[in-house]
Amino acid sequence: MKTYLVGGAVRDALLGLSDAPDYHSDRDWVVVGSTAASMLDQGYQQVGRDFPVFLHPKTKEEYALARTERKTSPGHTGFSFNADPSVTLEDDLARRDLTINAIAQAENGELVDPYKGQQDIRDRVLRHVSPAFSEDPLRVLRVARFAARFHHLGFTIAPETQELLTQMSASGELDNLVAERIWQEMEKALKEKSPATFFRVLRECGALACIAPEVDALFGVPQPEQHHPEIDTGVHILMCLEQAAKLSDDPIMRFATLCHDLGKGTTPSNEWPRHIGHEKRGVKLVKRMCERLRVPKRYATMARSTCEFHTHCHRAAELRPDTILRLFEALDLYRRPEHLEPFLLACEADSRGRTGFEDRDYPQTDLLRKAFHSSTQINTAEIAAACDSPKHIKQAIQKARESQIAQALGKL
Repeated sequence: MKTYLVGGAVRDALLGLSDAPDYHSDRDWVVVGSTAASMLDQGYQQVGRDFPVFLHPKTKEEYALARTERKTSPGHTGFSFNADPSVTLEDDLARRDLTINAIAQAENGELVDPYKGQQDIRDRVLRHVSPAFSEDPLRVLRVARFAARFHHLGFTIAPETQELLTQMSASGELDNLVAERIWQEMEKALKEKSPATFFRVLRECGALACIAPEVDALFGVPQPEQHHPEIDTGVHILMCLEQAAKLSDDPIMRFATLCHDLGKGTTPSNEWPRHIGHEKRGVKLVKRMCERLRVPKRYATMARSTCEFHTHCHRAAELRPDTILRLFEALDLYRRPEHLEPFLLACEADSRGRTGFEDRDYPQTDLLRKAFHSSTQINTAEIAAACDSPKHIKQAIQKARESQIAQALGKL
């Protein structure tokens, strides 16, 4: 029995990332020459159902028996596995997705790299290990996610891997992916340093039309050049995501940014480049996409709110105090004040995600922060006690909040 450290921990150490203060990665191990019975006898706890994976009795790190796999049915889970003790380390590494993830480290520190992953790390290339890569459609999303993670380091996708991603996307195999796995990869991508790269890679290989057709439909849709010099709505969305990543690492805000202009994809072409009413139209599309991908409620709520009200934020300086109050109420801020910041930052990312506007000031965020803070400085208990009837309490509180907003904005 021999154990090897494999995958991300080895890769990230070679990239020099494991010494970063914010670095967090699980250490995964592969075991060669053992059996499930032997692992259990040594005190390991089995957790894998599809293939033998065990938790170390002390460290609780995952140890998987070296294995090979064979495609038996469509989709990400349609495989049978062989974890016989005769399976070699090289056999196990051959089934991995990318060469940079197919490097193992022995207990003495020696690296086992049969597929030249170290060279691809030096060359900053994402390259598939073998033709077996195409048997798992989820790997299209995984490559896009790794491209998003390592974009800032200069990684690009090897031409032959790019061609394979395109072939896989055209094959229809992505239709077999379950919603939960698609969302899991998308959520991880939204947390990466360059989430826009994830969607750009999916678009370039044809996978975005299957994974998120509502987003894919935005490419090629024009906007008014005076407000959007980049013109193309899909290009605008990617630019917005780039700005969102600069403003915050909050994936909920980034997802809201992705979804804010979905309605423009349904504007009749004879109305281009204007998109009157795209906010309301977009809410239906956000709802549909979130239901299909089973997006968590906290993401879906912020995405719908940003889609419907982002233009209110852009026009904040022009709005009456009562309109601003209705905006705050629609965002449910008096029960969920934590909704304000991701909404404001998504709107700011929208404004900055335009050619020539990347560094333009966006005073609307401070204006609405100030207005909301002021509107919370009333004593609702005193107001309620002063009302002669319970049915007047809500109106009295709204009036007090509106007055505070007006004062904060100097509109009294």
